[in-house]
Amino acid sequence: MVYSVHQIGAKNTLEYKTYIAKDGKVVSPFHDIPLYADESKKILNMIVEIPRWTNAKMEICKEQTLNPIIQDTKKGKLRFVRNCFPHHGYIHNYGAFPQTWEDPNTAHPETKANGDDDPLDVCEIGETVGYTGQVKQVKVLGIMALLDEGETDWKVIVIDVNDPLAPKLNDIEDVERHLPGLLRATNEWFRIYKIPDGKPENQFAFTGECKNKKYAEEIIAECNESWNKLIGGKIEPKEIQLTNTTLANTESYSAEAAFAVPPADPKQDAPIDASIDKWFFISGASA
Repeated sequence: MVYSVHQIGAKNTLEYKTYIAKDGKVVSPFHDIPLYADESKKILNMIVEIPRWTNAKMEICKEQTLNPIIQDTKKGKLRFVRNCFPHHGYIHNYGAFPQTWEDPNTAHPETKANGDDDPLDVCEIGETVGYTGQVKQVKVLGIMALLDEGETDWKVIVIDVNDPLAPKLNDIEDVERHLPGLLRATNEWFRIYKIPDGKPENQFAFTGECKNKKYAEEIIAECNESWNKLIGGKIEPKEIQLTNTTLANTESYSAEAAFAVPPADPKQDAPIDASIDKWFFISGASA
């Protein structure tokens, strides 16, 4: 299967959308792309929403048909994360696992907080900078449990299977051994990145500890099962668009939906206001 981007408009504008196409046909990154690229080898597909070092807050849009990746907005304005010294933008390739969903109706027994109603978030730590709409093949290393405004917001740590370090990274302790400081920086970034916007420091379950691969795989399986219930009609989707072009056994299947997507019309990235490049120095960030 060959995945490609189907971009409409320019990044950093309200009109921007990136769909994902499989063999030239638009599919839903939420529902149509399988979770596993090779389940026997535990290789998963990851959808890259935000490339490393960039600031625009991009995400799979649950509410639009076939779930394009768009830039998040607040009060009609595009959202960007600030640069919290010494970090610049997002410090990993950031995205989501397809065919997963954090059920907002269920509290996790250990975090005591309900799911955040989104696909499962993924932080890819390899050396290559990705691109929005990329489908990366990754292996799981561990997981952190961010508590974001009272919701459980899991962050799965993974590495691209093609990264030079991938053969040496097989569980979370290998990350600290070969990439010392990366997990500490990840924890710090998620704690402080909303502070410049006037929000309080984020909190973590498990005192910020990154759980191991086995724990992460259990969470992924739970979120995949929640998605199965959602797409299978066992859970009320509310505003979530379930339309898909490949799951013929679901009520939301529509082979014709892909033809309703406008033709690709990519445009050059729009300029970003210079204020986005400002550094913010957060007291106690390295504590």
